[in-house]
Amino acid sequence: MDSNVSATPASAWTDAYFRSLLDWQAACGASVLQAQQIQWGMLAAWQQSARAVQQELLDQWTSRFGGGVPLDG
Repeated sequence: MDSNVSATPASAWTDAYFRSLLDWQAACGASVLQAQQIQWGMLAAWQQSARAVQQELLDQWTSRFGGGVPLDG
């Protein structure tokens, strides 16, 4: 009977330890995913600005060497 009493708190402590460990792991994983999502958003914004610069340079080249106004504007 003494062995059952002493095994229950140790088992409960082990369960609580693993539960807290898994909670910590889930929190770290969520923060890493959130950081990666922010990085993808920054990359997308950078690509949009690079696309606008490229379009502007193409329009200037077309106006100067292509003989007139660009087709889109």
